[in-house]
Amino acid sequence: MAGGGGVSPLGLAPPLWYHRDLSRAAAEELLARAGRDGSFLVRDSESVNGAYALCVLFQKHVHTYRVLPDEEGFLAVQTSQGVQPKRFKSLPELVLLYLQPSQGLVSTLLYPVDREESIPEDRDYSDGEDEKPPLPPRSASTPPTGSSPETPTDSAPAANGLSTISHEYLKGSYALDLQAVKQGASSLPHLNKTLVSSCKRLNGEVDKVLSGLEILSKVFDQQSAFIVSKMIQQSVNQGGDQELENLVTKLAILKDLLSSIEKKALKAVQDMSLSTLSSPHPLTRHSKTIPVQAFEVKLDVYLADLTKIGKSQKHSLSVDVEGGKLVVMKKMKDNQEDWNTFTHHKIRQLIKSQRVQNKLGIVFEKDKEKSQRKDFIFASAKKREAFCQLLQLMKNKHSNQDEPDMISIYIGTWNMGSVPSPKAVGSWLLCRGLGKTLDEMTVTIPHDLYVFGTQENSVCDREWVDSLRTALKEHTELDYKPIAVQTLWNIKIAVLVKPEHENRISHVGVSSVKTGIANTLGNKGAVGVSFMFNGTSFGFVNCHLTSGNEKIGRRNQNYLDILRLLSLGDKQLSSFDISLRFTHLFWLGDLNYRLDMDIQEILNYINRKEFDPLLKVDQLNLEREKNKVFLRFAEEEISYPPTYRYERGSRDTYVWQKQKATGMRTNVPSWCDRILWKSYPETHIVCNSYGCTDDMVTSDHSPVFGTFEVGVTSQFVSKKGLPKSSEQAYIEFENIEAIVKTASRTKFFIEFYSTCLEEFKKSYENDSQSSDNVNFLRVGWTNKQLTTLKPLLSEIEYLQDQHLLLTVKSLDGYESYGECVLALKSMIGSTAQQFHTYLSHRGEETGNIRGSMRVRVPAERMGTRERLYEWISVDKDETGGPKGRSTLPPRSGHDYVKPSLTRKDVGAELGKVSEEVERSTKEEGTAGSCCVCSRAKQDSAEGDPSTCKNNSYNNPAYYILEGVPNQSAASLSSELLPTSCSPPAGKALPPGGGRGKPPSGSSQPRRHNSAGHPVRPISEEGSQEDDGSTLNRPPPDFPPPPLPKGVLEMADTSFSKPRPLYPDLAEVKIPAANSSPAFVLGEGFRRGAGGAGGLDDQSCSVLQMARTLSESEYPPPPRAPSAPPHLRGQGLGDACRTFPPRAPITESIAEDLPEEALWGSSSSSLSVGESSVGEWLQSLGLERYEEGLLHNGWDDLEFLSDITEEDLEEAGILDPSHKRILLESLRQQK
Repeated sequence: MAGGGGVSPLGLAPPLWYHRDLSRAAAEELLARAGRDGSFLVRDSESVNGAYALCVLFQKHVHTYRVLPDEEGFLAVQTSQGVQPKRFKSLPELVLLYLQPSQGLVSTLLYPVDREESIPEDRDYSDGEDEKPPLPPRSASTPPTGSSPETPTDSAPAANGLSTISHEYLKGSYALDLQAVKQGASSLPHLNKTLVSSCKRLNGEVDKVLSGLEILSKVFDQQSAFIVSKMIQQSVNQGGDQELENLVTKLAILKDLLSSIEKKALKAVQDMSLSTLSSPHPLTRHSKTIPVQAFEVKLDVYLADLTKIGKSQKHSLSVDVEGGKLVVMKKMKDNQEDWNTFTHHKIRQLIKSQRVQNKLGIVFEKDKEKSQRKDFIFASAKKREAFCQLLQLMKNKHSNQDEPDMISIYIGTWNMGSVPSPKAVGSWLLCRGLGKTLDEMTVTIPHDLYVFGTQENSVCDREWVDSLRTALKEHTELDYKPIAVQTLWNIKIAVLVKPEHENRISHVGVSSVKTGIANTLGNKGAVGVSFMFNGTSFGFVNCHLTSGNEKIGRRNQNYLDILRLLSLGDKQLSSFDISLRFTHLFWLGDLNYRLDMDIQEILNYINRKEFDPLLKVDQLNLEREKNKVFLRFAEEEISYPPTYRYERGSRDTYVWQKQKATGMRTNVPSWCDRILWKSYPETHIVCNSYGCTDDMVTSDHSPVFGTFEVGVTSQFVSKKGLPKSSEQAYIEFENIEAIVKTASRTKFFIEFYSTCLEEFKKSYENDSQSSDNVNFLRVGWTNKQLTTLKPLLSEIEYLQDQHLLLTVKSLDGYESYGECVLALKSMIGSTAQQFHTYLSHRGEETGNIRGSMRVRVPAERMGTRERLYEWISVDKDETGGPKGRSTLPPRSGHDYVKPSLTRKDVGAELGKVSEEVERSTKEEGTAGSCCVCSRAKQDSAEGDPSTCKNNSYNNPAYYILEGVPNQSAASLSSELLPTSCSPPAGKALPPGGGRGKPPSGSSQPRRHNSAGHPVRPISEEGSQEDDGSTLNRPPPDFPPPPLPKGVLEMADTSFSKPRPLYPDLAEVKIPAANSSPAFVLGEGFRRGAGGAGGLDDQSCSVLQMARTLSESEYPPPPRAPSAPPHLRGQGLGDACRTFPPRAPITESIAEDLPEEALWGSSSSSLSVGESSVGEWLQSLGLERYEEGLLHNGWDDLEFLSDITEEDLEEAGILDPSHKRILLESLRQQK
C-alpha cells in the first residue's frame, strides 16, 4: 500500500471507483458530496496492508466494510462470526456481485463515486530552482533507487529484481556458458557475472556490517581485526572475477567474528576489570575550558529606596563555570569594590522577568533556612540569556547526577544550490548573522547534538560528514561522532553527537520518502532520522518540497505524504503519524513556501527591515492558520530577511526574475528555509536562537540555524525494585468522551500506548453514542468500559515524565478516527483530574476528546527531585509581555488543558520564587487578563493551552465543502453561546473588555519560552478584524461554565493589589461541587484574554455546528478539601501531592532591604489569601502590607501580638509612622 507512485495492484487502468490510498475522511467527504443512497467507493485500508475498505452511503451515514485477502490471495468482505464469506479472485469481481440486490450489505451498490483524475504534473523545476532534475549522487551509503545498469528493466514483473537476473541467465547466457564448456573452458563467466549482480547489495551490506564490527574487533580481538581491516580495503578495489570470491571470504570472516567476539570481549573485560582496580581512570577528552565571563549589570531598586540606603546600583557578575562559582561585585565610591562569592549549590533559583526582557532575579541561599533575592538589569536580553546559559552549564558540570536533565541541540538547514560549501562555515555553526543569535560569550560553547539538513547537496556523504566533523573540531576541539546519515538524491541529513553522549543514543532509525514527479523521483522529498537519547525520543525530518509560487496545494500534499509514509520511531506506534511518535519532533528544510505580495512591495519592506507585513502573507503561515499543514507545530519568531532568492556571490541583491523558454519567471524573495518543532505536553523546550548567516554566498539560499534547550529523561532505574501489589501505581479513567468528525455510526474503542506500559491496552466499545449532525458523532465510555493501566514502575519521578498515547478506532474497520497524547504529570494524585485535548489523524484535526483520570502513586514511591530546567523559571505574574504586534497564539505542540482550580503541578512550581509585581499604579491596562482563572503548568509547557482554536471546523467554507448547510453557523443566536461568554448579572466588564481590540499590555495569550520571547505567532481567520461576525463564532463543543465567584472577585480587585502567581492556591474561592458546572475551564479556554471573558473568543475549536453536541453536563471530579491556612505550601493534602513541594524559600536580609521587601507578592503561592490579618490591615488602611506579613509567617492575629519593629521591617514595612500605627493597634488589642 505504498503511497504516491508505482503500479496499482489492479493494473495500469484500475476501475474509477477504486481510490487507492484515499484517506477515510476524504472518502466520507466524497460520499457526502454524492449524496445518494447506494453511492460507494473502494479505498485501501488504513489498518491492514493489502486490504481494502468498501465504503457505502446509506441514509446519510457511511458504512465501511473491510475486504481482506486470505492465505491464497482470494478477497472476501469481513463477515460476522459463523457466517461463511464469499471469496473472489479480484476486487472487480467482488464489486460486481454486490451490485446485485440482497447480498448482505446495508444497501445495494448503485452509484460508483469515481476518483478525481489528477492533472498531469508539470515539471517540478520550472521556476528556475533547477534547470533539470539533478541525478542522484553516487554515494556508497545511498540505497539503489532503481535497477542496476546490467539489470533489464523491461522484463516481466517479479517479486524482486534478482529473479529477473536469474531468468535472463537461463534464457540467454546459460547457452553461452554451455558452449564455452564444450570448447574446454574450466569456468562459467556468465554465471559468475550473474551471481555478482545478484549479490551486489549483499556485498554492500556485508561491508557495512564488517565496518561496524571493525572497532569491536580492534578492542577485543586484535588478531581478527587485521583481517577485517584488510578485507574492507580490498573490497574497495576488487571487482570482476575476484568479487564473488571476495564476498565468500568476507562471509566466512563475518561468521567467525560473530561466533567468537562475545567470548573474547568477555575475557578482555574481565582482564581489564582486574587491572584497573589499582590504576587511575584514563583521562577523557573535554572541550576547551570556558573562561571566566563578567557581566556588567545594575541592581534593580527604586530611586526612593536607593536614596534611603545610599548604595550604588552598578554591579559586576563573574561566572566561573569550571570553578563552580559566581562572584557578585559591587562598585563603590573611590574605585572601591565589595564582593560576595557564591558556590553553585548556593544559587537556589533564577527568575526571568517576562515583562522586562533584560531583568533577572537571583535567589541566593544565605543560611540553611534563609535566602535572599536580588534583581539585576543586564545590558540586553541577549546578555541575560548568555548569563543563564553559563549558570546552567555550571550547575550541570558540578551536578552529582549521572545523567543529564537537559541538552542543547543545534539544527541547521541549507539549500546548497548544487555547489560545494565554502571551507569557512563557522558563521553557520556558531549562529552568527541575522535574526535571533547567540551572545558572543556563549557562541563557542559546544552543543550536545548537531543536526544538519541540506538540499541540492552534490557532495558525497562521507566527504560531507568529514567536512562537518572537521569544522566542529576546529571550533569546539571535540571529535563529534556521526550517529546517522540519510540521503535521498541530493537531500541529506546528518546527526552528530558529543563523544560523551555516544552511549546514550539508541534505537537509531532512518527513512526517506520521494515526492518528486509522480512521487517516483527523489529530487523532492524528505529524509528522516530518529533515535532515543536515554529515555527521550527524538525525530528529525529534512525535506525539500515542490517549488513554484503558485504550487501551494502540491506543497501541502508533499507534507501530508511525508507525514504518513516516513517510517521512523517505534513500530508499535504505526497507528500514529510521526508527529505523535516522538517526545520532540523537529522539521526542517527548504519548504519552498513563498510570499503572496507584489515584488516591489516586498523589496520595500525588506529595505525598511519591516518583516511583520511580509510574515502575514507568508504562505506557510497562512496554510498553518487553516490547519492545512503542521498542525500544532511551533516556530520561533522570524526576525531576519527572506533567505531566498539571492544573487550568488552576494547577500545584497535578490534575483527575482529569470528568463525561461516559456517566458519570464518570477521568484519573489521568501522564507523558504524553515525550522519547526512539535513536542509532547509538559515537556521542556526553549528555542535560544533562530536566524541566518550573511556571509555564506555560494548558493542562492542563505543557511538557517536554530538552537534549542531540551529537557531529557534518563533510563529510570528503581531503587526499590519492582513494585509489590500493594505498592503498584495505577492509571484509572472515570470516563472519556470524544467528538469525532465522521458520517459513520459504527461503534468505537480506544487503544492506549505508552513506554511505561508493558504492552498496549484496549478499552471495550463505547456505551453511549449520540449526534444531531450527520457529520459529527459524540461517543462516550464510562469506567466500566475503560481498563485500568498498570505502569511498569511506580515511582513518581518516573511517572511524571511519561505520556499516554490514545487512538480512537472503529469496530467495523479497525481504523483510527483520531489520536492524541496526554501527559501523566498533572494527573498524579488521589483525586481524578480532567483533561481536554484535540484529536488528529494523518495531519488533520478530526475532533477532540475529554475525560477524567487519575494516576495513583503509593506514598512510599513519592520521592522526586528538581530538574535542571526547573531551576530557571519565568515570572508570569507580570501580564504585559514583550512589546510587539497583537497576534493569536501559534500552533505549538499539543493544545492540552487540565482545568482545575484546586490543583497545580506543585513539585516544580510551588515554592519557586517569582519576581515582584509592579505597584498597582503601573498595572493599568492589564486587567483584561486578570479575569481568567490561572492556567495549569501544562499550559505553560505547551504555550497557549487553548483547545478552542480557530481551525477548519470554524471556517464556513469547510462546511460548504462538507455539504453542511452554511446557515447552521449563521443562524446561531446569542442565546446559544455559553453563559461565560457574557458577564454575569450585576458585574460590569473590566476595562478593555468587549469585542474590540484587546487592551494594551494584555494582548491575546501567546506562547512564551523560558527566555521570555514569543514563539512565532500566527494570525488566524476570524480574528479581531472580523469584528465579531457570528459566522465565525460557532458555540464551543464543550461549553465553558460561568467563572467561579472567586475568579470574578479577583478580577474586580486586580487594581487594588498585585495579582499572585498562583491565585488558585491563594485567593480563588473554590465553589461547592454542586454549585458549579464541572468542567471548570482555565485561561486556555478563553483565547481572547480580554476582560470580556468569552465574548472575544473566536477560538472554540472544533465540531460546533450541531448545537446539541454541547448541551450535556460533564460530571465533576470529587474535590479534595482545601488545606488549612497554616499548611498551605507545605503539605497540600493528597489532592495536591503531585510532587513533594520544595521547602519554601524564606527571606532574611540584612542588606539591600528596600529591594527585597517588595518580594512578598512574588511568593503568594504560600500565602493564605483572605484572613483576619487582611481584615485588620484593611481597617487601618494599610492592606498593602498584607503580602509581606503573610509571606514572613505572620498569618494569625494571635501571633502578631509578639511582632517587633525589626519583624515589621523584614516584612517590608519601613515607614516609621506606619510601624507606629500597627504596633499601637496591636497593643490596644492586647
